[in-house]
Amino acid sequence: MTDGISDESADVVGVLTERIEARFGMGMDQLKAVVAAAPTTNPDATDVVKWHGLLVEAQSVLERAEDDLLATLQTQPSEVDDPTMGLAHRVNAAVTARDGRAMVVRWLLDPDAPGKKDRAAERLARLRPRSGPAVQTSAPHRPAGTHAPASAWRPARSAR
Repeated sequence: MTDGISDESADVVGVLTERIEARFGMGMDQLKAVVAAAPTTNPDATDVVKWHGLLVEAQSVLERAEDDLLATLQTQPSEVDDPTMGLAHRVNAAVTARDGRAMVVRWLLDPDAPGKKDRAAERLARLRPRSGPAVQTSAPHRPAGTHAPASAWRPARSAR
């Protein structure tokens, strides 16, 4: 692959963690703390922290599945039985989940990734949760003794 992660790389999480730390200029623990304290301040950091957590979880599931399969294979005779094949399928599913989450993290880290600078990306950005209301929800404050222009208080005319 051209993104620096080879198919043989056993430490996908480590490589992506280093990229995240380099991108945000702090360690993962510090970044998680910053995001937890103010999740809406930097939506990109919030997304990366969320998906990194999902990636770490998927890697843990994969390692457990591999350990279970290896333990079973060490006790197997030369033929593999159905329960062992089930464990192999569990490993494959865990690899797929981990790799999918790794792809999302790589996409989040790449500012030039496909889909980030087109109309769909602009629509997605508008859908992100906001830190406050989109429009003013209360009347503007006026200092005592000042009045709004008369035109501001006219009732709307109905269109005929």
